[in-house]
Amino acid sequence: MFEYDLHQTRSAELIRRAQTYRLAKEAVSGRRAARREAAHRSAQDDTEGQSHSDRPRRHRFARAV
Repeated sequence: MFEYDLHQTRSAELIRRAQTYRLAKEAVSGRRAARREAAHRSAQDDTEGQSHSDRPRRHRFARAV
């Protein structure tokens, strides 16, 4: 009977560890998704560094031939 109880205890501990691992993994992936979403949102709202016209940028110096 002792071996059966020991087996049950170990099984329950493994199940708890697996559940904790899954919850931690889910929390990390949720934080990553939130960070990606925030970066995407800020990239859409960011106008700094964008040109004011559709013209291609001219080079500052003429190319040496």
